[in-house]
Amino acid sequence: MTAPLTPPHQPSPHDPWQKPPEGGGPGGSHLGTLLRSPEERELRTELRRAALVAVAVTVAGVALGLLWLWLAPRVPLVSDSTAVFLSDSEGEEAIGADGTFALLALAFGAVSAGLVFWFHRKGGIALVVALAVGGVLGSLLAWQLGTRLGPTDDVVAHAREVGKGVIFDAPLELHAKGALLAWSLAAMAVHLGLTALFGPRDPEPEWGVYHSVPSGGAPSGPAPSGPAPAPSSSPEPPAPPAAG
Repeated sequence: MTAPLTPPHQPSPHDPWQKPPEGGGPGGSHLGTLLRSPEERELRTELRRAALVAVAVTVAGVALGLLWLWLAPRVPLVSDSTAVFLSDSEGEEAIGADGTFALLALAFGAVSAGLVFWFHRKGGIALVVALAVGGVLGSLLAWQLGTRLGPTDDVVAHAREVGKGVIFDAPLELHAKGALLAWSLAAMAVHLGLTALFGPRDPEPEWGVYHSVPSGGAPSGPAPSGPAPAPSSSPEPPAPPAAG
């Protein structure tokens, strides 16, 4: 009597050359299902949306830099062929340049947060992080753009070019580096406020009616609706014992 052979269409479980099942292993199918789950797709969509918001906010820093270059007050300088001096020693143009940048950054932060909330009312932590990161990058871009497009930073060469006693503009600088955070702070604050006021609300939980049971055992609460049950008839007296 011989042992049964393995059918040709069913490979032996102990065959070392057997191909692994689809999915890469016992948990492959479960992993594929997890990656295709609605939560995974929603997370990818949210991250993609946040990346687009960060890029758009960063590019908007070009407009901030151009406005700062246009609106910031200039610091007047004058040369006497030996040194360069402030034309108005009591002027506040340097402080005005920092204040102009901070005010413009606050306005850009409020507008960007409003637009993001308008188009993506559902919100999410990823959008808030994108606003914060994009605000910092946009402020850095605006700062560098304004200083590079403004008056040259070679003050000595500029003074020699204009001549003695001629007033010229000092290079545009940002002394208060904390203004670089104004955009991000304003964007996060405005987006948080809009979400708290006009964001979607979770449905209110439905509370059931519970009746407390007193010590006597009868539940308290309103009487049940419907006709009251008929009272039970009085029990009949027991029959006399039968005679022997």
